[in-house]
Amino acid sequence: MDEFILEKFAFSNALCLSVKLAIWETSLDNFVESIQSIPEMLKLRKKLKLSHADVMQKIGELFALRHHINLSSDLLITPDFYWDREHLEQLYDKMHRFLSIDRRVKVVNEKLQQCTELTDLMRNHLNEKHALRLEWMIVILITIEVMFELGRVFF
Repeated sequence: MDEFILEKFAFSNALCLSVKLAIWETSLDNFVESIQSIPEMLKLRKKLKLSHADVMQKIGELFALRHHINLSSDLLITPDFYWDREHLEQLYDKMHRFLSIDRRVKVVNEKLQQCTELTDLMRNHLNEKHALRLEWMIVILITIEVMFELGRVFF
């Protein structure tokens, strides 16, 4: 009886992992949908209407999702529980393969990488925009200073 319960546990553990992954896949799909217009806007050379806070929020969402998938879950390794239970580990691994968890994690990580590149691009765009604004302020201040000096010299 105990062995049957442990087999159910191994089966349900892999199934639970698949469900968690499905939830994270949905979250990632929602994230991708929220930023999918940005590459098209860049392609068409349209002005990006993103604030620094918006970009930082997207970066935070992305890193939280990455953290859940890669650091705080058992998606990448077999849980310690199965180390000394070879039969259960084999059952867990079979379910893991049947549910294509490794392949799905790989696809999710590739999507996460693409999203990371896009959020980096958005952050760099904002930084360049800010740097350009600062450069123009400096040019204007220098121009004003030169005018004051010229006014002082000639008047």
